[in-house]
Amino acid sequence: MVISNFYRKFLKRPLDFFLSFIAIVVLSPIFLFVAILVKIKLGSPIIFKQQRPGLNNEIFTMYKFRTMTDKRDNNGRLLPNDKRLTKFGRLLRATSLDELPELFNVIKGDMSIIGPRPLLVEYLPLYNDYQIRRHLVRPGLSGLAQVNGRNLITWEEKFKFDVEYVEKLSFKMDVVLVLRTILKVFIREGINSSDNITMEKFKGSNL
Repeated sequence: MVISNFYRKFLKRPLDFFLSFIAIVVLSPIFLFVAILVKIKLGSPIIFKQQRPGLNNEIFTMYKFRTMTDKRDNNGRLLPNDKRLTKFGRLLRATSLDELPELFNVIKGDMSIIGPRPLLVEYLPLYNDYQIRRHLVRPGLSGLAQVNGRNLITWEEKFKFDVEYVEKLSFKMDVVLVLRTILKVFIREGINSSDNITMEKFKGSNL
């Protein structure tokens, strides 16, 4: 317990910064290659930005590579996600390459390498006292819920994994989750829920 608390308070953030910096340098050719492809196939902007809640519910801007077009209907409204997500966009999501820019969020301190995934700001008022505990740590590039089903599990299961991570956070757990995440990316498991482009929106819980 003492070692876990020391890691949480003093080591996790420096390790996040160091490892993310190394990853950005090593993966810079991939960053450039994907950015060029996004520009060619989807146009500008290359980076998709969205407000997400982070540590202690503080709002930050999360970065991703763009995966959808801006196609709209005759009234100027954006078409549904499934109409705007191209084959190229699906490939980026399936390989998790769209999430590479989140490494800059880790550098900035908005996110961690491992932690509960940052969800939508609109969900904040819907959380109960148990679910909101997921924000006691920085959100992560991957987490316990992601290696246990990602978008294929229910919201209740997802929150259970998120809070379990908060309660059991340790260096050993983070190392294991990094390795399991790499494996999941290679086998492309749990990307979509059923036939939906993304997981169904959270509408609150009766629990």
